[in-house]
Amino acid sequence: MKTITLIPGDGIGPEVTAAARAVVDASGAAIAWEEAPAGMKVGQESGNPLPESVFASLERNRVALKGPTQTPFGEPYRVWREVPGPAAGASTTRTYPSVTIALRREFELFANVRPAKNHPHAGGRYQGVDIVLFRENSEDLYLGLERMADPDTAEATKRITRAGCVRIARFAADYMQRTGRKRVTIGHKSNVLKLTDGMFLKVCEETLAASPALAVDSRVIDALCMELVVKPETFDCLLLPNLYGDIVSDLAAGLVGGLGIAPGANIGANHAMFEAVHGSAPDIAGQDIANPMSMILSAVMMLRYVGEGAAADRVERALAAVLTEGKALTRDLGGKAGTAAMTAAIVGELKRR
Repeated sequence: MKTITLIPGDGIGPEVTAAARAVVDASGAAIAWEEAPAGMKVGQESGNPLPESVFASLERNRVALKGPTQTPFGEPYRVWREVPGPAAGASTTRTYPSVTIALRREFELFANVRPAKNHPHAGGRYQGVDIVLFRENSEDLYLGLERMADPDTAEATKRITRAGCVRIARFAADYMQRTGRKRVTIGHKSNVLKLTDGMFLKVCEETLAASPALAVDSRVIDALCMELVVKPETFDCLLLPNLYGDIVSDLAAGLVGGLGIAPGANIGANHAMFEAVHGSAPDIAGQDIANPMSMILSAVMMLRYVGEGAAADRVERALAAVLTEGKALTRDLGGKAGTAAMTAAIVGELKRR
């Protein structure tokens, strides 16, 4: 029995994580849950949106399923963790702009994996899309190294390291070989950013050369975006630095129907966190209208990660059956069912199989 840390989150988070939990429980997987609340509501109640109990749970269990957590726009917001300092009895405070970034950084979840795949009745303007995007998750401009050079000039530092490039390229190669993927396209802007993006391109190409069964090509990032909206079905896997990966992963989700059906994983050497990639949508929270697909498909990725591949296959087949039938779909998918009704339909399919 594998215990998973469950972080319900804010807004629609508790609804969609409850849906994913119900589906996993019906799949036959040997999974137990340890709930560890975090997010804006927890911060309002306790002062810190990310209590130490969440870190302790994930440290213990090594795998988490996380619902969306809310981060306000344009307001002071701080997530922090107290860690032992170098001197006896001393401590150091590490601060982060969001719960998700704090967990990624604290547990060194360097690889963000975002599949974008067509599903029946899920919308999207294209057919035949089946892309896996690998986003380097630990460096680039997202280090947040900004400063005011003078009162009228803001600067940000873009940092790319050889070690970071090797690590994400090896991860992508291992993932592709395990899952039967054949071709990876590296996205970059090395025609302008010759040192930083130049390093990402060169080191990733050198690292991937150790896997001769994989076909490797590259695109300048703006050309890649253009090709993705012209012929997305021609791409297999994408490998991108942090900033481009964040942007292009949402673009890829839009190709197949939107963030409501897009799963995601953040994976490190020893820990992993699987999460819906959409926001907390507080305006529809508690109304039983949220689409649970992103969270359920993230749970499918989690099941495969912990060795429950057969259960993951069952969930995918049950979801496909519900989507194909089209009778229990949420509003964004063109139906009239609520979150609970769509979840119940998937659970019912699992019990019949």
